[in-house]
Amino acid sequence: MSIIVKFFVAPDDTSAGLALRTGPGRGYESLSFGNFDPTEAVIEWECLLVGGSIDELVEAGEPRVVAGQDNDGCLVFVLSPRLSTALVDAGHSRLREIAAAWAQLLAEDGEDIDEGIAEVILGELAALVGSARKQDQSVYCWVA
Repeated sequence: MSIIVKFFVAPDDTSAGLALRTGPGRGYESLSFGNFDPTEAVIEWECLLVGGSIDELVEAGEPRVVAGQDNDGCLVFVLSPRLSTALVDAGHSRLREIAAAWAQLLAEDGEDIDEGIAEVILGELAALVGSARKQDQSVYCWVA
């Protein structure tokens, strides 16, 4: 699997959607990761942090895609308000627990992620969401 994942801060869906073809530029506060499916991850994180089922979130249209192209697989989606709140409200120890649980879920599906890396991803994402909230903006994800 070779996936480029960039979480970034944008003022609205329209602005975030402009990142579809080339990803968020230097003007966006962002984080870059790779080699995990972020559309599945955000659903799993939300379930682990606040409960609910994966099926319920998928049926509710999460994650909400704001821009996508079928021919090259790039897409931009927004983190749900519920996930954003849960990430900001979670403390370091809670994020560590969620990272371990997420790593276990991936292992059960035959994927491998180090718990330490999972913790870094969640911790940095929580900080990015906190920064976005201070600017009255949202966090989006660009996937290529």
